Amino acid sequence: MLDLHVQPEDSIGNEQWSFILGMPVNQAFHILETHCRVIKTVDVIYQEAKPLDSDLVLNLSGDGIKLIFDSKSQRLKVIEVFDFSKVKLKYCDHYFNSPQNQPTPDQIEEAFGATRPGHYDSARQAYIMSFRGVTFYFQIDQQYESFFASHQNEHRSFSSLPSDAVPVLSRMCIYAGNSRNGTTVPPMPVQCFGANLYLENASVVFENGQANGLSLKLSSTTTVSGGEKTSLDCGVKFGDSVQKVLSEIGSPCKVFYKPPDKMRIHSVGARKLAETRNADYFYNYFTLGIDILFNGDTHRVKKFLLHTNFPGHYNFNIYYRCDFAIQPPFRMKSGCDEIVIGPCSLWDEVTESLNFDAGRPVVLNRTSSTNNTNPFGSTMCYGMRNMIFEVMENHHIGSVTLYCPSS
Repeated sequence: MLDLHVQPEDSIGNEQWSFILGMPVNQAFHILETHCRVIKTVDVIYQEAKPLDSDLVLNLSGDGIKLIFDSKSQRLKVIEVFDFSKVKLKYCDHYFNSPQNQPTPDQIEEAFGATRPGHYDSARQAYIMSFRGVTFYFQIDQQYESFFASHQNEHRSFSSLPSDAVPVLSRMCIYAGNSRNGTTVPPMPVQCFGANLYLENASVVFENGQANGLSLKLSSTTTVSGGEKTSLDCGVKFGDSVQKVLSEIGSPCKVFYKPPDKMRIHSVGARKLAETRNADYFYNYFTLGIDILFNGDTHRVKKFLLHTNFPGHYNFNIYYRCDFAIQPPFRMKSGCDEIVIGPCSLWDEVTESLNFDAGRPVVLNRTSSTNNTNPFGSTMCYGMRNMIFEVMENHHIGSVTLYCPSS
């Protein structure tokens, strides 16, 4: 049984880890993977056809907790506890839920203070107690509805009720702000930054009608443990050297060397040997949602990959969502409106707005090293100038590749 500390309007956790409001979904996954022996069951709940129409939920069913993430920003919006028999909870080192302490309204009042009276919600059939950043829901037995309805907004003890009539806590929600209604996701907290840079937004820069690079706005903190938040404006483009990229956006999270092309066996002599030695390589910036491919001979940028991190994509949870903006400076046909393509754009809307005939796609079938199958199915790749859009079955963009035509 998890033993957790509740911090209203902030977090739930213990000495080893915490789920913090505003935390990116990738960090929550990292906590779950690291502590898989303690937190054993996690269900990822999302709407496959329309993933932006509802929240992304990580359901810790074995521990009675739900982590609710905003589907667009992919940051933690609400922490919900729905099964109090599977978790111990305390506030200010005082347990208000444990095998020895049943979470009744009086117990909650004793732990959190009587700042305002609770009220009965007939639509939910629940008695509700709210504090800033946390709300408690007590399910009411139908036979006692009239009693609670007749004592609306009265601050009173329930000790006079029969023992089976005293409501017991059925749900608790932690959120940012003063009310659960209209809850919005808070900014990413500084303690989640660590020593990493995070992307605020990226704009594709065009030159002579072709994508030529990226203009980036990055965020970091002044200390590793989380200090003052700072912002940085920078840019990278095709042909930049490794040294230039490192000076602009820092060291990558990982370096990946492309495997040798199987067709190189048909090359001859010195060319085949040179190509094998000088393989192209990626700089993977997971916290930016960007990969940068360098030419193995010249060590200069030849390609950018922008990841949208949609659930149901083969690379989901590897990258943070890249919040990019692509505003094509060209018109496919006269009379079409300007459009800004972002990570939440639908491909059908893009082609319709640009009056663009995408033509027949290239089918991308990914295989894993373990079972040679992709459980999420293949994706379709469409070309537009020197950009390649990978489109998922639900018509959302899985990734965007920008490539240098001369490379």
